[in-house]
Amino acid sequence: MEAAQEETPPTGEEQKENVEQVESETESIEGDLEEQDNSEQTPESPRKVENKISETFFYNYEDIHSRPLVTEDSGIPVNLLTLKYSFGYNFTRSVNLLPINNQTLMYIAGNHIVLLDLQTQSQRYLRSSSGGGIGFITAHPTKQYFAAGEKGKKPNLIIYDYPSLRPYRILRGGTEEAYVFGDFSNAGTLLASVGSSPDYMLTIWDWKQEKIVLRSKAFSQDVYRVSFSTYNEEQLITSGSGHIRFWKMALTFTGLKLQGALGRFGKTAVTDIIGYVELPDGKVISGSEWGNLLLWEGDLIKAELCQAGQKPCHSGPVSQLVVEESGLVTIGKDGFIRLWDLKLIEAADSVDDTGLLEVEPMNELEVGKNVSLSFMAKAYDNGEPVWYAQDTSGKIWKLDLSFQNTAQDAECLYTFHSGRIEAMSVSPITYLMATTALDRTVRIYDFISDRQVSEMKFTQGGTALTWAPTVVNPEGSIIAVGFDDGVVRILEVYDPKGLSVLAAYSKTENAEINLKQAFKPHTAAVTALAYEQHGNVLATGSKDKTVFFFDVEDEYGPIGFIYVPGPVQALQWSPPSQVKSTLLILCENGFALQVPAPCPEEQDTSSTYQIKNLPTQYFHFSSIKSRIKLEEEIARREKEKQEKEKAKLEWIKQQLEMGMEIKEESEKKPEEEPLPPLYMPEEPSPILCGFYSSPGKFWLSLGGYDSGFLYHCEFSNGHQDNPVNRKDEPFEVIPIEDTDDNPIHQISFSTSRQLMFCGMQNGALRVYPLQDKDVSVNTLKEYWCLNVHDNDHGQIRGICPSFDDRFLMTCGEDGNIFTFNMLSSEDIPKELKAQIPSPRSGLENEKPTEDINNPDAYNIEQVKQKEEYERIMKEAEEKKDKKRQELLALRKEFLFLLQRNQELPKHMQLQREEYELDPRIFEELTRQTAQRIQLVQKELAWEHEKNLIGLQKLQNQFRDSLEFDTVVVHAIQSKHEISTYRLLALPEKCYQDKQTGEKAEGESATETTHPRIVEEAAEKPETLEVRKPTTSYIESKYEQIKRSIERSNKVKAKIMKRKAEWDELYKSKPSDDYEDPKDAEEIKAARENMGVYELKTATNYRVPEHKRMNVEKKTMQLASLEALIHEKKADMNKEIMSLRDLKVSTIEEIKCLVRELESIQAALDLSEHLPLPPIPQLHPDEFPEKRFECDSDILLKFKEEQEAKAKLQEHLEEGSSSHAFGYDFLQAPSREEAVGAYPLKTASSQVTGQQKVFEIEKSEPTEMELEILKREKIKNLYLQEILIKKIQALVISFDAELCILRHKKLKLDVQMKSADLRYITWYEELLILKHLEKQENFLQGRVHTLTTEQGATQSELNNYLAQMEDRKCEIAKLQACERSLYANFQMSLGENNEFASFLTEVLEKKTKCMGKKEAGREAGEEDENEEKDEESTLGTDEEKSGSEDEVFDDSVCPKNCDEALFRNTIQLRQKLLDIKEALAEEKKVAANLRKKYNALAEKAKVVETNLETAEKELETFLWEKQQRMNELYVAVPLKLHQVEYLVDGEMPSDLSQALVFSNQTLEYLQKRISELRDEKRMQREIYKKAQKHYKQLVQDKKEMEIKIQQLEMKCNDLMVKKFGQLVDFEAVQTHSGSIRMEELQLQIMEKEYMHSQELRKWEERILALRQQLMKLTKENTTKLQQLNQFCLEKQQLETKMASLKNDLGIEFQLTRTTDVKEKAKLKSRLKRLTCDTALLREEIHFLQRKDGCLFLQPSPPQD
Repeated sequence: MEAAQEETPPTGEEQKENVEQVESETESIEGDLEEQDNSEQTPESPRKVENKISETFFYNYEDIHSRPLVTEDSGIPVNLLTLKYSFGYNFTRSVNLLPINNQTLMYIAGNHIVLLDLQTQSQRYLRSSSGGGIGFITAHPTKQYFAAGEKGKKPNLIIYDYPSLRPYRILRGGTEEAYVFGDFSNAGTLLASVGSSPDYMLTIWDWKQEKIVLRSKAFSQDVYRVSFSTYNEEQLITSGSGHIRFWKMALTFTGLKLQGALGRFGKTAVTDIIGYVELPDGKVISGSEWGNLLLWEGDLIKAELCQAGQKPCHSGPVSQLVVEESGLVTIGKDGFIRLWDLKLIEAADSVDDTGLLEVEPMNELEVGKNVSLSFMAKAYDNGEPVWYAQDTSGKIWKLDLSFQNTAQDAECLYTFHSGRIEAMSVSPITYLMATTALDRTVRIYDFISDRQVSEMKFTQGGTALTWAPTVVNPEGSIIAVGFDDGVVRILEVYDPKGLSVLAAYSKTENAEINLKQAFKPHTAAVTALAYEQHGNVLATGSKDKTVFFFDVEDEYGPIGFIYVPGPVQALQWSPPSQVKSTLLILCENGFALQVPAPCPEEQDTSSTYQIKNLPTQYFHFSSIKSRIKLEEEIARREKEKQEKEKAKLEWIKQQLEMGMEIKEESEKKPEEEPLPPLYMPEEPSPILCGFYSSPGKFWLSLGGYDSGFLYHCEFSNGHQDNPVNRKDEPFEVIPIEDTDDNPIHQISFSTSRQLMFCGMQNGALRVYPLQDKDVSVNTLKEYWCLNVHDNDHGQIRGICPSFDDRFLMTCGEDGNIFTFNMLSSEDIPKELKAQIPSPRSGLENEKPTEDINNPDAYNIEQVKQKEEYERIMKEAEEKKDKKRQELLALRKEFLFLLQRNQELPKHMQLQREEYELDPRIFEELTRQTAQRIQLVQKELAWEHEKNLIGLQKLQNQFRDSLEFDTVVVHAIQSKHEISTYRLLALPEKCYQDKQTGEKAEGESATETTHPRIVEEAAEKPETLEVRKPTTSYIESKYEQIKRSIERSNKVKAKIMKRKAEWDELYKSKPSDDYEDPKDAEEIKAARENMGVYELKTATNYRVPEHKRMNVEKKTMQLASLEALIHEKKADMNKEIMSLRDLKVSTIEEIKCLVRELESIQAALDLSEHLPLPPIPQLHPDEFPEKRFECDSDILLKFKEEQEAKAKLQEHLEEGSSSHAFGYDFLQAPSREEAVGAYPLKTASSQVTGQQKVFEIEKSEPTEMELEILKREKIKNLYLQEILIKKIQALVISFDAELCILRHKKLKLDVQMKSADLRYITWYEELLILKHLEKQENFLQGRVHTLTTEQGATQSELNNYLAQMEDRKCEIAKLQACERSLYANFQMSLGENNEFASFLTEVLEKKTKCMGKKEAGREAGEEDENEEKDEESTLGTDEEKSGSEDEVFDDSVCPKNCDEALFRNTIQLRQKLLDIKEALAEEKKVAANLRKKYNALAEKAKVVETNLETAEKELETFLWEKQQRMNELYVAVPLKLHQVEYLVDGEMPSDLSQALVFSNQTLEYLQKRISELRDEKRMQREIYKKAQKHYKQLVQDKKEMEIKIQQLEMKCNDLMVKKFGQLVDFEAVQTHSGSIRMEELQLQIMEKEYMHSQELRKWEERILALRQQLMKLTKENTTKLQQLNQFCLEKQQLETKMASLKNDLGIEFQLTRTTDVKEKAKLKSRLKRLTCDTALLREEIHFLQRKDGCLFLQPSPPQD
C-alpha cells in the first residue's frame, strides 16, 4: 500500500511567500552541560523583529522522506522494491504504541511508521527522512498532530498533520545521534524531547516556530522518558537508568533557565525508573525494579509503598503509572493492572526507619498468563475510554479498565513474534511464508493477502527453518524446523477444508500445522538445515559442533553424523549444476568444510551413528585484510610519487619552452612514513555467510576485523591431520563498499539468479544485479540500497524471494517482517492467491505424533549408546545369572555331602581341612578379596571423606553446640518420669567473660605475691655475691661514713615526716563552711528518697543516675541472667544424669540379685518358688546418644532398606528416557543371592548326636542327710525372701529418689519460667533501648561535649583571671616605681630651687611626645583608615615640640644650675620613659586580656545555656524512654492469697488499678516510720552535744595560739643566746662533713689494695709456670738419655745379627724349631724397638717446640 495520500505540495515560490525568514537560532547556553543549568536564547541588542512561520504552511513529504541509494550509471530503477506489508512488531521498544483514535493504531517498524486500520487491517507507511530509523512517536493532546523523533547523524524531529499525514514542522539540532522520547505540554504549545548518547540532550521546543526555547543535558546515563507536568507547564520530569530528575523553568537575572534537581534515593536502593506520574498535589510517584512504588516529595523519597506483609505492589518492574478519576493505575511487567486509592497515596508517609508503607489496591486486573505489559495508551470509542496495551510477550491487547461488573474481558487484538526472527523460508510453489523465533512459535503467513494463516507453539524456541523443496514434497507442505534444545521437527501445512471430517463444517481460510515427526539429533541449538539437491538427504548443523545426516523418506531415518571444528553457522548443498553432491559447512570460528553426501547403505549404525570414513576437505581462513590494506597503501604512495614526477617534468618542459635556464638543485627527499605492520587478529573473524561458486570453490563474508570484503576460497587437496594448524588464504577478494563496520550477514539470490540480495548488519537491504548469473568484481560495483529495518538493532536475519520472483521477504532482529513488491505492484494480477496445500489422505485417522517435550531428553546418538550399553549389561547379567545357578547347584551338592559326612561315625567322618583341595586357592581368594576391598576403599575414599566432613559439619552445627540433650529417666514401678533440660552451650562470649573474671582474680592474687618474688630475687644476688677482700681499716672507714650518712638521713627523714604531718594536718583542717561529704551524701539520699514512694509511671518521675539503663548494661543483664539460667539448668541436668547412673547401677545390682535368686530357686521345689521380680529395662530415651552409635548389623540393615528402595524406584522408572547416560545399570546382588537361595545348614544343626545315658541307682537318704536337706531348704527360703525384699527396696529407693528430684525440678521449672518471662521483658526493653540508642547517644554526647567545653572554658577563664592578676601586680609595681622616681626627683631638687620648673619641664618634656606617639600608634592599629590623619596630627605635635625645644634646650645646662642635678634629671627622665613605656605595654596587655576574658565569659554563658537545654532534652528523652519501657507488659505470677486489692470483699475482674509490691518492702516501709522518729530524736541530741563540743574547741584553740606564741619567743631567745643570731635549725641538724671526699679517698685506697692483690696473683702464676718449665726440662733430658741408650742397644743388636749371618753353617746344625722360634722373637723385638724409636722421636720433636726452647739432638749412633 502506498504512503499517505497528500495534498498537492506548494512550489518553491509559494513556500517563500508562506514562510517568512526565521531568525537564525542564537542560543546562549551558559556553563557546561554537566552543570545542568543553561539559559534561554538571548536576543541581540538592538532586538530584531522575529518573523513567524505561517499556520497554514506544510512541507512536501516527497521532498523529505528517504529514498533508496542507487549508484551512478548502474541503470537500476529506484522503485526496484516497494513496501507491500509489515507482519512484525518491535517489542524491544518499551513504548511503541500510539492510538490516534479508536480505529487507528500507530507504531514504529524499522525505518517506517505504520498506521494500522483496525477495521480493514490495512496499513499506511511513513518513511524516515534520514534513513537512520525512528526513535519515538508521540501525539499532540488534540490528536491533530503527532511527532516523530528520528535517528541518525543530526536527526530531525518531524511534526505530522493527521489525518493528512503531511509534514507540518521539522525541528533540527535537538540532539547528536538519536531521539529516545518526546512529550507535548498539556496545552500543546511546547514540545520536550530527549536524546540518546553521547549528549543526552533535553530540549524544549516552540515547535510551531521550529525554535529551541531551552535545552540542557538531562543526565550522564540513558534517559528513558520525559514529560511535562500536567498542572504546571514550567515543570518537567525525566527518568532513566538509576535516576529521576525534576526540572523547572526558572527566570533568573541572566534570562530563562532550565534547572534540574536530581532525585536522591537515600536509604532506598538505586533503581532504574521506567514509569512515573505526577499527582494532583505536586508529588510524584514512580515505579521501581522490585515492584514497589516510590513517593517523591521534592527531590526526596517520602515513602515507599508496598502491599500488606511488605509484599511488592507488582512482582517485577512497574512500567507505567496513570492518574485517572477513579484513582492511580499501575501497569506491571507481571501482567497485572492495579487501581490504588489516590487520596490515601497523597497522604502517605513512612512510619518507621524502613520507609515502607503498606497499602492495598482497590481493584486489580490480570490480563493473562505469561503477560508482560510495558505500555498502555488510551483512546475513546463513542465517548467511552478504551485502553490499548503493549505486551512484550508478543501481543496487543484491548482493555476495559472501568473495574465494573459489566466490564469486558481483555481482548487480544494481534499476536506477533515477541523477539528477533531467527529464521524464515518461503514455499517453493505458492505465496506462503514460514517464520520462527525464540518465542517458541512457528507462524505461516499468506503474503499475497497480507495475513497470518496459522501458528503453532512448542516447548522450546525455534532457531532454524527451511521449506522442503519440490523434489522432497511436490505439494509444498513440508517444513523442517530446528529448535533451541537440539530437536528437529518435521511439520506439514495443510488446508483443513480438505479433511473429510471437517469439510462440511470448516469455512475458515486459515491453514493448519501438523507435527509429522520429531527427532533429536543434537544436544545444543540447531543453527542450520539443508536438503540435498536430489532431496535424498537432510543435513542439520548445531552449536554442539556436529552435522547430522538423515535419509529423507516418508519417515526420516538417521544416517549418521560427523564432528566439525566449530559451531555450525550455515549449511549449503552444491547446486544442481554440479555433478557430485557435496555439502558446504561453514563454522563460526573461521572453518569451512566440504563433505560428500553419505550413502545410507554404507554406514554401520549397529553401535554408533558417527561416520568416521567420510572424506572431508578443510579450509581454515587466514586473515589477509592487513596485507590488502598494506598493498593499497603502497600503491597509493607509488601513485602520489608518479604524479609528483609528472608534475615536475611538466614544469621543466614549461621552463624550457620559455627559454629559461634550469638550475639543477639537489633536493632532499622527504622521509617517508613507515608502512603499517601486518596485523593478524588474535581470535579468528566469524564466518557470517557463504555460498558455492563452482565445484570446490566458494565465497565467504566475514565479520569482525575481516569485514568489508567478499572472499573467494578454494578447498585444497592437501591432507593434514590436524585442521586447526591449517592456514588457508582466499585466492580472490572483492571489496564491498561501506562494509568495514557493516558486514553482510545474509546473502540470497533471486529464483532466476539475476539479482543478489544482501542483508546488512545495520538493517539495510542491498541488491546487486548479476551478469551471467555469476559474482565478479564488476558485478558488485553497482548496487541498490534501502534502509529497511532498525539501524541499531535490526540486523537482517533472512532474505527470501518468492518462487516466481514477484515478491521479496526480509526479517530482522528487531522482530519486523517486511514483504516487498519487485518492480511494480501494478504488474501483479489481482487474481493471485496463495494455495494452501491439501492434506494427505488418511491424515484425520492418524494418531498424534509423539513430541519431545523434555529439553534434557537423549539425542539420537545418546539413545544408541544407551541401547548398546543396556545390551552389554543384559548379556553380562545373563552370564552372571548362569554362573549363579551353577554356583547354587554346586553349593546344594556340597551341603548334601556335608550332611552325609555328619551321618557317618566319627572315626569315618572327614575333617573340615580335608575338604580343601589346595590351601593356596583360599589364600589367593583371600588376597584377591583384600585387593578388591582396598580398591573399593580407594574408589570410595573421596566419597568417604566427603561424607565424613558432612557428618562433622552436622555434628558441629547440631550436636557440638548441644551441651545437654533431652534425657528422660523413668521410674521403675510408678509412671513418674523426669527429663533433663535440652541445653545449648553458652556462647564463647560468656566463657570469655568468665575467663576475664578469673584472670582478674588471678592477677589480683599474683599482684600480692609478685613483690615478694621480686624482693627475694633481689636479695639473692646480695647473699650470693662474693664480697671483695678489704682491709679492716677500709671497712671501718666505710662503717663510719655509713653511720654518719644514716644519722643525717634519719634527721632529714624526721624533719620531712614532721613537715608532712603538718601539711596533712593543715590540709585536713576544714574551712568554716565545711560540710562532711558523708553527711552531704546522706542528706542528698534522704532528699531523693524522702516523701512519696514514686512510681515509674508518674509524670514527675525522674530516673536516678545509678538506675539509668543503656544497651550495654541491659546486654550485661541479659547475659548474666542467661548464664544464671544455664547454670541452674546444668546443675539440675547433672543431678538427673547422676540419677540415670543410679538407675543403671540399680539395674545391674538387680540383675546380680536375680541371678543369685535363680541359683537359690534351683535348689527348691517349684511349689516353693516365689515369683521372680521383673528386671527393669532402660528406655531408649534414657540414652539418646545411642541413636548416633551404629554397628555393622545396623549398617547392613540400613543398606538392605536402601537397596529395596532403589529397586522399587528403578522398577517405577523403568523404560523412562530421562535417565542419565552414564547411569550404572548393574546392581550388586543382594545378600540372599550371594549366600544362596537356601540357608547354609551346618552339620551340627542337621545331625543330632546320640548320647548315652547311664542311670545310677540311688539309695534311700539317712536321717542326718534329711536333716541337712531340711536346713538347706529353710536357709534357701530365707535367702529367697531376703533377696526379693532387697530388690523391692532398691526399686522403692530409686523411685523415691526420682520423686524427690522431680519435685525439685518442678520448683526449678517455676523459677525458670519466671526467669524466661523476665528474660523476655528484658529483651523487649533491650529492643527499645537499641531503637533509642542512637538518639540517646547523640544527646549524651552533646551533653558530654558541652560539659567538656564548659570545663575547658572555665579553665581558660581561670587562666585569664590569673594572668590579669599578674598584670595588676606588675602595673602596681611600675606605678610604685614611678612614684618613687618622682619622690627621688623632688628630694634632689631640695627646697626653693629656682630651676625647679625648668628641670620639671626637662623631666616631662619627651614624656608628652612619647605619650602622643604611643596614642597615635594605638589609634593606627585600631583604625587603618585614619592613619594619615594621625600622622598629620603627630607632625603638628612634633612641630610644637620643636618650637618648645627652641626655648628649652635639654642638651645645655642653664647658667647657675647645678651640673650634677641636671645630669641626674636627664637620667631620671630616661628611667621615667622606660617605666612609662612598660606601664603602657602592661595596660595594653591587661586590656586585651580583659577583652578576651569578657568574650570568653559570654561564650561560657552560651555554653551554660546550651548545656542546660541539652540536659533538659536528655531528661525529657529519658522520661520518654521510661514511658516506652512502661508500656511493656511484665508478667508477675501471683497466688490468690497474695492479692490484697479487694472491692467489697471480693477480688475485682480488672486489676489495672492495682500495684504489685513486695511484702518485704512494704514491711520495711512501715518499720521505717518508727525508725525515722527514733533517728530524729537521736539526731537532735547529737546536735546539742556537737554544739557544746564546738564551743569548747573554739576556746581551746585560742588558748593554744597564745601558748604557741610564747614558745616561739622562748625558742628565738635561746637561738640568739647560743648562736648570736636566728638560724635555720633544721639545716644545722642535717649538716654533716664532706662525705663525698671521704668516699673518694676510700675508693682510691680500695683500688690500690685490689691492684696489689692482682700483682700478687700474677707473681704466683709466673712462679708456677717456671716450676712447670723446669719439670718439663728434666723430663726431656731423661727422654734424651733413653734415646741414646736405645740407639746403643740397636747398634749392638745389628752387630750381633751380622755375626749370626756369618755363622749360618753352625746354626744349621741345630734343630730347625729352635731357629724358627729365635728368629720370630728377634723380629718381634725389632718391631717393638722401631715403634718405640718413632714414638720417642715424636716426643722429642714436640719438646723441642714447646715454650720456644731448643734442645740438642741426640748424636747418631756410631757404626
